[in-house]
Amino acid sequence: MIGGLEPARSLLLSALESGKSVVTANKALLAEDGATLHAAAAAKGADLYYEASVAGAIPLLRPLRESLAGDQISRVTGIVNGTTNFVLTRMDETGAGFFDALDEATALGYAEADPTADVEGFDAAAKAAILAGLAFHTRVVAADVHREGITEVTAADVASAKAMGCVVKLLAIAEKDGDAVSVRVHPAMIPRTHPLGSVREAYNAVFVEAASAGRLMFYGPGAGGSPTASAVLGDLVAVARNALSGARGAGLSDYADLRVRPIGEAVTRYHISLDVADKAGVLAAVASAFSDHDVSIRTVRQEGHGDDASLVVVTHTATDAALQAVVEQLRSLDSVRAVASVMRVEGEA
Repeated sequence: MIGGLEPARSLLLSALESGKSVVTANKALLAEDGATLHAAAAAKGADLYYEASVAGAIPLLRPLRESLAGDQISRVTGIVNGTTNFVLTRMDETGAGFFDALDEATALGYAEADPTADVEGFDAAAKAAILAGLAFHTRVVAADVHREGITEVTAADVASAKAMGCVVKLLAIAEKDGDAVSVRVHPAMIPRTHPLGSVREAYNAVFVEAASAGRLMFYGPGAGGSPTASAVLGDLVAVARNALSGARGAGLSDYADLRVRPIGEAVTRYHISLDVADKAGVLAAVASAFSDHDVSIRTVRQEGHGDDASLVVVTHTATDAALQAVVEQLRSLDSVRAVASVMRVEGEA
């Protein structure tokens, strides 16, 4: 149950190299150097189990590693950090700003005294790396995961999502496209009708899409003493059964060895809010910026007038690189005072 990279790495390797099986909840170490731990376990015929490292008590890693081993998983989308989900839930339900919602989470014990690992997405990124590795049989480390936190999410973003019938969530997304995988963590708008849209408070949920099994939802408490203990003890029982029967659990599966796409190649939809001058020709200039980079506009609406005028644009799917080029061009326009926010839109609206 030791966190961090050291002394956890040395202690776990010492145990494995002595032929002792290991049960751990250390997501950061697994995401950083899980391959070394798996190699040490394989060399000595020991087990390495870590169900508690992702989504607490929710049985998730073993279904990915065993139950769905004969299927083709195409996408895994998850809410895997309870602190950020609590904060975003409060912002959605009360209209509070980020810091007020975080203060409430801290007072209720849902956030650490230093919440950086949670609110900046480091915790979710480590979990995303573990999920991607299991789902796509490819070695993925934390550095491969594009990471954005929720500190820049505003009450205006949450209100705009609500107007679209969406809710803002910090999502961990791993998806396969041909011979490559994309792994990313960032806030996104998702329809309230999506199974993840109704996940509230500090709960976790992971939505898995597979060729034969279809769409599966894993939901439950993602942290806390008792839920974590449940997952750890389940692993201990599995290790004990293996020891009695002379069997071993599944080891590292990275035979697919797929390329990990950079974030610029990731494809999704976007919600862009612009502070603009309320004068003729603004919409044409904005539309031209999107057209110049082959980003198709799905909807556009103007809010306010005069000095308070703003445009809200929602795109069809485009690459992240194309969208960033659009944003840079928009910032150069005289008629655009500011690009107030840019947020991805996931799921079917």
